[in-house]
Amino acid sequence: MDDPRRLTGRGGEENVVDDGVEFYQLGAWTVVALFVLFYGGTFLMSAFIGKKNENADGYMTAGNKIGFGVSAASMTATWIWASSMYASATSGYTYGISGPIHYGLWGALMILFIYPFGRRIRKVAPKAHTLAEVMRARHGKSSQLMLAGSNVVGSVISLTSNFIAGGALVALLSPFNFQQGIVAVAAGVLLYTLWSGFRASVLTDFTQVVAMLGAVVIIIPVVFIAAGGPGMFESGAANLTAEQSNFFSSEAFLNQGAPYIAAVLAYAIGNQTIAQRLFAVREDLIKKTFVTATIGYGATVIGIGMLGVMALYLGINPAEGDLNNLIPQMASTYLGPILLGVFFIMILGSLSSTADSDLSALSAIMMADVYGQNVARKGKANPKTMLLIGRISMVVATAAGLYFASGRMNILDLLVFVGALWGALVFPVLASFYWKKVTNKAFTVSVLAALAVFIPVRFGWISMDGATGYVFDAISVVGIGVVLGLMAFGFFGLRPALGVGVAGAVLSAPFVMGFLHDYEVLTGSLVAYAVSTVLCYLMSFRNKEEFDFALIQQRIGDYDQRSMQPAEAAAAARS
Repeated sequence: MDDPRRLTGRGGEENVVDDGVEFYQLGAWTVVALFVLFYGGTFLMSAFIGKKNENADGYMTAGNKIGFGVSAASMTATWIWASSMYASATSGYTYGISGPIHYGLWGALMILFIYPFGRRIRKVAPKAHTLAEVMRARHGKSSQLMLAGSNVVGSVISLTSNFIAGGALVALLSPFNFQQGIVAVAAGVLLYTLWSGFRASVLTDFTQVVAMLGAVVIIIPVVFIAAGGPGMFESGAANLTAEQSNFFSSEAFLNQGAPYIAAVLAYAIGNQTIAQRLFAVREDLIKKTFVTATIGYGATVIGIGMLGVMALYLGINPAEGDLNNLIPQMASTYLGPILLGVFFIMILGSLSSTADSDLSALSAIMMADVYGQNVARKGKANPKTMLLIGRISMVVATAAGLYFASGRMNILDLLVFVGALWGALVFPVLASFYWKKVTNKAFTVSVLAALAVFIPVRFGWISMDGATGYVFDAISVVGIGVVLGLMAFGFFGLRPALGVGVAGAVLSAPFVMGFLHDYEVLTGSLVAYAVSTVLCYLMSFRNKEEFDFALIQQRIGDYDQRSMQPAEAAAAARS
């Protein structure tokens, strides 16, 4: 804890970093008080909304009838996490002013692209708890466990990145270290989520997002003015490379924008935290919820990302060389003690709103997909046992997140990796909700094959020299068509989607052939889309058996009502 660079300051500490910039730290007792205020308040909220006789369905989806205000706030808060804020700033610092645009704009548009698919998913499975549960009803066990397994991996990575963000915040803005920070954040989130599960997550999200958006409106302009206002862009222009100065930078698009378009579409379709809110909101409010979340996310994340752009123009070096420190470093350099406390709460709220969503998602997967449909006998799942399993899952997931967070990996890399990983699932999952011919074998084989190609491409295990690079460029062109076609399909239907996909592939081919393979992240993601789509189609289109989607509603329902006697179930339905 002793650091010769730390100097006692006004109620806190001022710290001199390596590039000579002094920044303000909150005192130890101030930080403790902020933690108690924030997590104590959210715990009281969750205790107030908790039920003495909690039920499994409420713990997972809050009864499928959440209203517009709460659902829109929850979707916004879940999508705006500390990791997205940190990653947007990292993108701004790395790629210049276009970086946050590429990060925030495409992420916002992907929320918008979800809602037409969401309406179809709710229509097919109005009482579902997880997407994997629907895949079980649609295909069988292998498809369910594959989607559930990918969500477990994704949610643990998400938890990890949020704990990393919290640790970086605490380490830079207080006398406490990174390890103490991640433990405090993990304990705080677990404290209020454990009792009421998803219900606690969505209702505390409302308060968190109001505080978060309010803080952003105040903090960004204050930092901008304190850092020199418009003058910094003139005086600091020499700190930027030619690509960083170019708003239409191809490097920014190929390294950040394009991979994120593909990754976020996959996040939207494969992520249980999004699906859980889709199943919880009232069906007639889906469109309003997603449109509102689109606007809130885009404005907030692009705004926060500009802190990274300002740091670039100012020539600030990240503390300890860690890009995760950029946002707290900028705040502590240019904000006074009161606004720094507001900023601290803002980041706590953003990371907690997503971390509690991850815990709720993981618990629902373990409750419904593992126990409810694979351990318990058909129709015999015990709701009380499900609740116990859900709570144990939260504790185990928190411990896993803490373990992996200790490695302090780059948050932006984590987010793009898990998004690309889910790219292998997008077409098989969506096709399963619309196309009657998709088979369990086609789903399973296409996803596994896509993962088998994605992983070696993403990590550079395959040499791209010579003809091999051109082959993967050609596959990536197919992936471009798939991504564009899927975006168009949700809004305009099959025929326009086919036209957009084919046109996108044909028009992009002359521009990407011969060099796209040099961008491993983008290539890996596009290859995953292409392989899973082509294989799933080729293995399904000759299938003469057509699935009856009405069977899904018959196979998925409320677990608590299933355990009741007929008279009890009827009374519960009426209430």
